[in-house]
Amino acid sequence: MYYIGFDLGSSSVKAALIDSLTGKSVGITQYPETEMAIEAEQPGWAEQDPNLWWQNIGKVTQKLLAQTGVSSNSIKGIGIAYQMHGMVVVDKNQEVLRPSIIWCDSRAVAIGNEAFIGAGEDKCVSNLLNSPGNFTLSKLKWVKENEPEIFEKVDKLLLPGDFIALKLTGEATTT
Repeated sequence: MYYIGFDLGSSSVKAALIDSLTGKSVGITQYPETEMAIEAEQPGWAEQDPNLWWQNIGKVTQKLLAQTGVSSNSIKGIGIAYQMHGMVVVDKNQEVLRPSIIWCDSRAVAIGNEAFIGAGEDKCVSNLLNSPGNFTLSKLKWVKENEPEIFEKVDKLLLPGDFIALKLTGEATTT
């Protein structure tokens, strides 16, 4: 039996196959071989298509299983590490509503800075360990203010790894 660990980064999806008895790595690979594109419609913006991440999870899994000769029936668990502070919004049918605003996007920093002041610097620093200037909730407020037709359709707000878990299980959860 084996575990697969996925690392969903902004440049590629990496996968490792681990023997569940020994804890030793059986194989490691990534897809794509070259970096995934980051769309930057304006300076400071950074977006990626979550459905491309999902496609790449499938491709890296196929590549890893072919490389190691392990059957998918032998996989007993999956772990997902992922880029933080990316915003994925889906509708009630679990369809992606817009490209993900990823971690390095800075369009909502002013909104986050307002939240920092509004919530209180001491509270933020003691509970969050920093300012929420580039956090996911600030990005959602940006969508609300700038793309109200999309915001109206939002059923779930997910982080990148949560989106992959949703695609794998049909359940919206978060870490």
